[in-house]
Amino acid sequence: MDQNSKAILILCSHLCVGENMKPFEPAEWARLAEKLLNKNITPHEVLSFSNDDFKSKLNFGSDEIERINRLIGRSGSIVFEVERYASMGINIMTRADKFYPKVLKQKLGKSCPPIFYYAGTPSLTEKKCIGFVGSRNIDIEDGQFTILTVEKSISKGLAVVSGGANGVDTVSQTASIGNGGFCIEYISDSLVNRIKKKNTVSAVLNNQLVIMSVAKPDAGFSAGIAMMRNKYIYSQSDGTVVIRSDYNKGGTWNGAIENIKYKRSATFCWNNPRYIGNTELINRGAIPIDEEWDVDVSANNVFHTPDGATEQLSFFTV
Repeated sequence: MDQNSKAILILCSHLCVGENMKPFEPAEWARLAEKLLNKNITPHEVLSFSNDDFKSKLNFGSDEIERINRLIGRSGSIVFEVERYASMGINIMTRADKFYPKVLKQKLGKSCPPIFYYAGTPSLTEKKCIGFVGSRNIDIEDGQFTILTVEKSISKGLAVVSGGANGVDTVSQTASIGNGGFCIEYISDSLVNRIKKKNTVSAVLNNQLVIMSVAKPDAGFSAGIAMMRNKYIYSQSDGTVVIRSDYNKGGTWNGAIENIKYKRSATFCWNNPRYIGNTELINRGAIPIDEEWDVDVSANNVFHTPDGATEQLSFFTV
């Protein structure tokens, strides 16, 4: 981890958060990063600023200065916490690291998270990918269609992206790794617990899996982070397949509707009339697929570049 990465971690992570300590959230960090960029200041330089520097160079008020000094004051504690996680096989990447997923920077711009905690092989995010999303409650037919589509995806050299939950996520990941493929998981629950599982450890050691999360590694499930991770799945993917969705409710529906709007990747949907949610997603712009689909995601891979995406990419790329 280079000096800029350490600075981003100190300013943005929720590790070692004490009383009256408020780390920078992604939108706040984006605003500060833009200000630093405009003034040709690196994140690392901020750690050695005096109060006068904060006032004269960044136009910070007394409350902002106190906040950032509190965050900087925990630097020593964070070092020990990072080493503790590293001993478990959990590492940290920031937007200043060269292996941070470039596709997320390109597609999410200023809403791209400053930090990911991860276990596994981060270079897997450089592969062409296909995402799989859907209900936690699936039947045999749902599983069979998922496995069939995953197998065809692997034959085309695509890595699988999932959210690591039960149901469609787990079936797609298991099928990919079991058939010699690769998987990228963006999770919303405990990374510490996840890496204790035997199958997970095996896939990580075989360089077939990387698990990523914006939450502290020992944090529990968060509904808010579960909704956020939908953006990462769709953005990481060249195309994303909806296997099964409820109608007008739930994370699968909301994530697909958001992606149809913002076009972070092509939204494909299993044309299964049993599920009204699937039918309605197709009516609203998802591309219908069935068992005969050839898994061609490239022709429909058009996304809207958000404001600030190029600027953010150039600032953090090393």
